Amino acid sequence: MAVLQVNYMSQALWRIVPLQVILPADKADRQGNLLPMKPLKTLYLLGGLHGTCTDWVVNTRIRRWAELYNLAVVMPAGDNSFYVDREDSNNRYGEFVGKELVEITRRMFNLSHRREDTFIGGLSMGGFGAIRNGLKYHESFSAIISLSGAMHIFEGREDITGQDEKFGACLFGDMDEAAKSDKNPRVAAEKLIQLKKEKPDTALPKIYMATGEEDSLLPSNRVYRKIFEDGGFDLTYIEAPGNHNWDFWDEYIKKAIEWLPLGEGSEGMGSGNIAAKK
Repeated sequence: MAVLQVNYMSQALWRIVPLQVILPADKADRQGNLLPMKPLKTLYLLGGLHGTCTDWVVNTRIRRWAELYNLAVVMPAGDNSFYVDREDSNNRYGEFVGKELVEITRRMFNLSHRREDTFIGGLSMGGFGAIRNGLKYHESFSAIISLSGAMHIFEGREDITGQDEKFGACLFGDMDEAAKSDKNPRVAAEKLIQLKKEKPDTALPKIYMATGEEDSLLPSNRVYRKIFEDGGFDLTYIEAPGNHNWDFWDEYIKKAIEWLPLGEGSEGMGSGNIAAKK
């Protein structure tokens, strides 16, 4: 198991950007024999507001689940962007996570190039970003995970304070115009649903959504439950005890990873997997 810090020049963001990458590598059995490694299935995992690319590694057991299921996990910094494009400032975050990041990491590492093996997920702001970009870049991702997604940005604008409205304008531009564009996940979903009607062979990503019952973002997530169910998506939707915090996300990232089509897990030799001698 390798946990890597990567810094590279992003063309979509026009600057050096940091990534955390979890990479199952050189697994061995207890006799020291290396286990065969195929190109890895990959989860592009987005963080929340005010966070960094290290948040998932620091606050959850994501390393353990990645190793168990032979899953590569790529975690970029979100920079409070909501992972949408802001072209006038060279912050094309949608293009960054939906296209460039997939392409560059496949060149860097032994990752599968198959859509069926490529997934996107996130929490809160990252849940919004995963849904929006998983829909817009549906040719890249076969599955979307949203934990406590911040879907209220366009669905609950009447509850957003004046300061938050200014913050939203910095990210999305004119909010009324953005609400009509595919920066709004509802519009991205409608466009994909229409494409499916016109081209029946279009593959819709499967979706996993989980939100705490005490989370203030629950109402807006229920809105998207209906959008996806009415649109014919393969949706797994969960409301469970919990709030908008790492306790909930640590529990449900494990459940979400188990939901992904990863096959049987296997643990290699390591400090956390040492059997007592008989």
